Amino acid sequence: MKSSWDADLAKATVDSYVAQGVNEDLAIRTYTTRLLGQDPQLVLHGGGNTSVKTVFTDEDGTEVEVMCVKGSGWDMATIEPQGLPAVRLGPLQKIAEFERLSDEKMVALQRRQLLDPAAPNPSVEAILHAILPFKHVDHTHANAIVALTNQPNGEDIIREIYPDAVLVTYVMPGFELAKVCLRTLQGQPNGDAMILLNHGIFTYSDDPRQAYENMIALVDRAERKLAKGNERPFRGIELPDDLANVSEVAPIIRGALACDSGADEMPKRWVLEHRADDAILRFCNGETIEDYATKGNATPDHILRIKRAGIPLPPPTKLTLDKFANTVRSSVEQFAQDYDAYFKRNNERVGGTKVMLDPMPRVFYVAGLGLFAAGKTKKDAKVAADIAEATIEVITKAEGIGTFTALSEEDLFDVEYWSLEQAKLSKAVEKPLTRQVAVVTGAAGGLGYAISAALRSDGAEVAMLDIDGEKLAAAATELGAFAVCCDVTKLDAVDAAIARTVEQFGGVDILISNAGAAFQGRLLEVGDETFQQAFALNFWSHHYVARACVKVMETMGTGGALVFNVSKQAVNPGPDFGPYGTSKAALMALMRQYAVEYGVAGITANAVNADRIRTGLLTDEFIAERSVARGVSPEDYMRGNLLKREVSAQDVADAFVYLAKARKSTGAVITVDGGNVAAMMR
Repeated sequence: MKSSWDADLAKATVDSYVAQGVNEDLAIRTYTTRLLGQDPQLVLHGGGNTSVKTVFTDEDGTEVEVMCVKGSGWDMATIEPQGLPAVRLGPLQKIAEFERLSDEKMVALQRRQLLDPAAPNPSVEAILHAILPFKHVDHTHANAIVALTNQPNGEDIIREIYPDAVLVTYVMPGFELAKVCLRTLQGQPNGDAMILLNHGIFTYSDDPRQAYENMIALVDRAERKLAKGNERPFRGIELPDDLANVSEVAPIIRGALACDSGADEMPKRWVLEHRADDAILRFCNGETIEDYATKGNATPDHILRIKRAGIPLPPPTKLTLDKFANTVRSSVEQFAQDYDAYFKRNNERVGGTKVMLDPMPRVFYVAGLGLFAAGKTKKDAKVAADIAEATIEVITKAEGIGTFTALSEEDLFDVEYWSLEQAKLSKAVEKPLTRQVAVVTGAAGGLGYAISAALRSDGAEVAMLDIDGEKLAAAATELGAFAVCCDVTKLDAVDAAIARTVEQFGGVDILISNAGAAFQGRLLEVGDETFQQAFALNFWSHHYVARACVKVMETMGTGGALVFNVSKQAVNPGPDFGPYGTSKAALMALMRQYAVEYGVAGITANAVNADRIRTGLLTDEFIAERSVARGVSPEDYMRGNLLKREVSAQDVADAFVYLAKARKSTGAVITVDGGNVAAMMR
């Protein structure tokens, strides 16, 4: 491990923040915290914490000794000064003198000492930082340190490598940990670092660079020790030649994870993230993976993201996917049963006061394919995958020098059901389409973009498909969606696009089949090529995409929603629009056929009939032409309906989203045109 200290960048960071009125000590603390947080070998996703003791000037001009410590909810990799709230140092140190204190009361007392009452909660390890007699304190969960301590003889290994370090046996984070560390420090006041077994490492100094580089040097020492071990401790199995691919396997896993919420609500699905580098595959392909992958977490906080263990699965083959699916379902069911038993015996141990969390696994180790991690959102799934990767690294390195040994299930349960974590979970609110994956075609256009934005606003993960790659990339970046450049009139391109979507998210739950164009011409004058183009885009592309999505939905076995853009031409054809109107009418028939044939699978099929929306099809130039032809102003033309109101892309997008959520409507068409008698469904 090498130091990433950059003197010029450190100075520029400090100068920039000081110019904004930030305390100089806090400015350099922000820089060094990011250095630590940006190295995944040290901390991941909110793990670890740092602090600096300094002097602030209070509102009344009084100078106050404070400690700026990482606040709850902040990530060290991207932290800003406000993510290190200032706490009055003296009162914080006095809290350490209490004999007993619940974690809830500790948090309340710490909040009471904040200079800014609106600041985030100080870290639960703030008291521990306060009692360390150094200006700068750094704390990480370095993989290499954890790999050494998670051994049957971990304490002996640490004492051999770090004879001058303060060694603390595992204690759950919070007030009790601070008390234990205080007693240990009093017995060994001159230690150059503090190592917490099964937890992590603290380094400290009055100089910020020294505190940081002490961390790097000590972790490097651990890495050197591990490098002497066996880099490949797992004997691999022989893999079959006809391995199934990720897009075939992911929907099976995702379907097995889904929980039925009843007929009136969408299933509680999970979004997947797939990873498969050489280290992951060696781990997943191990002959004894059932043993080493189910021992427990690398550090106790990981249980909050990936439960206590993952599920090892055999290599799936193309010819035995049904058998593999049965294995996945039975493995998930067994995991849930085991989790229920784990909860009951530990809940009884702590007095029966806890409420069980969901029992679903978060990580699958699939031989030949790699790991699949699950989360409520794509972001959560990536976090779970990052932690699973760290777990793989820690277990592999630990097994390379000995035997990986996790904390007891009692210790892990106490962290998973820690009252402070329970309080955070109770505040979490899911959006209506959180956990759902949607595909939108024609997504870079005006209406497609509005639909994609509405779906994202409601919490859905969205794959945006469009033929205009440049415009699509910009739109997807803006919305935080997944861009797939695709000509939906090409069958192979559609199948590849849906496969990429499945690889990205694990499946498809919603299809908004929106792509289309208004091909014009009188029936006896328009060429066959124009007719063929109209049907290729306005009919066949919808069937290609729907067919590919329905196959995925059937594999998952959790239903889904198809919503087609049929336009008013399907029910109210106009002169000189034969190719457009007939292809859209065929599309409406297609929608109804999907409703008839796949309702039994819980898949709804509906459509939106919209008219006169300012999008790529209805340009300002076209509006001007039509308004002149009808002898009205462009504004009156756009309001030429019963309600005299112009219909916006957002109005239509809302209708698509409504139908995507509808659980008891199928074969239906919603008209969004302000009122057009000729286009009314009858």
